[in-house]
Amino acid sequence: MNSVTAQIKDIQEEIKRLAKEKNAIVLAHNYQRDEIQEVAHITGDSLALARQASETDAEIILLCGVHFMAESAAILSPDKTVLLPREEAGCPMADMITAKRLREKKKELGPDIPIVTYVNSSAEVKAESDICCTSANALAVVNSLEADHVFMTPDMNLAKYVQRYTKKKVDYWKGFCPTHHLLKPETVIKMKENYPDALVMAHPECAPDVLDLADHICSTSGMYLYAKEGDAKRFIVCTESGILFRLKKDNPEKEFIHVSEDMICPNMKVTSIEDVYDALNEMKEIITVPEDIRVKAKLTLDRMLAVPREHG
Repeated sequence: MNSVTAQIKDIQEEIKRLAKEKNAIVLAHNYQRDEIQEVAHITGDSLALARQASETDAEIILLCGVHFMAESAAILSPDKTVLLPREEAGCPMADMITAKRLREKKKELGPDIPIVTYVNSSAEVKAESDICCTSANALAVVNSLEADHVFMTPDMNLAKYVQRYTKKKVDYWKGFCPTHHLLKPETVIKMKENYPDALVMAHPECAPDVLDLADHICSTSGMYLYAKEGDAKRFIVCTESGILFRLKKDNPEKEFIHVSEDMICPNMKVTSIEDVYDALNEMKEIITVPEDIRVKAKLTLDRMLAVPREHG
């Protein structure tokens, strides 16, 4: 064990000690750094973290992810203290829509077209919506609605993915995740040529011409299931690099090839293991949501969490 590894292990042990001492739960998104995922009580996608935040008995929720995820935890668990190690860890896609612009769009659409908002959005935008969704349950959420025409925000690629599999009409805001949207089909084709026996797993935030090349389109939680339950031994992974940690850990006999070294989210990687320790030790940064916005936004998240999985 080198000195850097030993130092990380020491910090991880201190985080575990503090979490136990303070009755804190450490939640980490699948795109976080490996050493942060190692120390987390729960790792998962946005849906898993939202469910955990709504159900935990811990007094403190330490959310290792980006700002909207910590906001969602604060919305669902107002009696808990929610910490985000790096307050500036944002999401470019979430910033592509504002509550003001959504209100203007709602006037244009009229009252009969429900607004389905990806959880990758601010609390204010959620509060202006009818229901939230994640990449894991977007299709189920849309199919659960009575309306035959919906408007999805802010991710156009997720909306186009849902449109493939639903009979409803899906219009959308023209937002996107830069990390996923910039992946080109040529890159995937080249990797398929290099690894002809590999199956391609792609996240629905990727552009449609990339999804056309995938053997399986799914959220990060779906990728774990697909890799674990299938017979294939080799996979090309089309999403952010952080997912590789658990894929490899849970499936040591299988090979996972990251489609491109450019698929790294700088906002997910801005948080270090030292930041996680500091957050818990110094109780920072505390994330809160104004009560009027929180109540409205909670309705949209509660509706999402109530959608039966079989709707998908």
